[in-house]
Amino acid sequence: MIVLKEQNQIINSFPPEEWRRLQLHFTLVDLELGIVLYEPGMKMTHVFFPATAIVSLLYGLENGASAEIAVVGNEGLVGISIFMGGETSTSRAVVQSAGFGYKIKSSILLDEFNRSGPIMHLLLRYTQALISQMTQTAVCNRHHSLDQQLCRWLLLSADRLTENELIMTQELIANMLGVRREGVTQAATKLQKAGLIKYARGHITILNRTGLEQRSCECYKVVKKEYDRLLPNCIAT
Repeated sequence: MIVLKEQNQIINSFPPEEWRRLQLHFTLVDLELGIVLYEPGMKMTHVFFPATAIVSLLYGLENGASAEIAVVGNEGLVGISIFMGGETSTSRAVVQSAGFGYKIKSSILLDEFNRSGPIMHLLLRYTQALISQMTQTAVCNRHHSLDQQLCRWLLLSADRLTENELIMTQELIANMLGVRREGVTQAATKLQKAGLIKYARGHITILNRTGLEQRSCECYKVVKKEYDRLLPNCIAT
């Protein structure tokens, strides 16, 4: 299998020497909607690099409720606990938008990380960017309106896709944001009436990205600016 490294921005930033060592260890994988890549406390055997798929990192409560703490697409990877020393995570990783990606055995990527070379620095910068997204998401969910949260979520998701269309039900969006479905319906209706999105049968098409950015809170720009700062060559366009 030939890995098209440019399909994931982290892989695409691997220096040539490191890429020659690692490319044969990557495997193409279908990431179907709803697939769970790992559960809290589960030992991670592989690290995933989405290409056309989007993965949500969710934190669940004992009563079954959950909320998204971060989203990962072709700009990043799923499984930072491997090289941060924990091996397991308290979050759950679920495919929120179907597509494909690549996976590599955790032990192989960890060995490369422990070489203390350029890949280690790349992965650490990505980890800082991801933590920034998690922090901003927590602040946004606490202090901003559902309309603003939905705009932020749509923009972050669109940044990680090659098209302006997301296949996503309102129920799934509600689960991601940790709110009631009725609230998402009202917020989506407002955005559709404003001509910013088109929603039909689980398909959301972004019609006016500039309008979404203007309607969103500052959280989206804060997250994007941090990714641009830390990973200037690794951001999806």
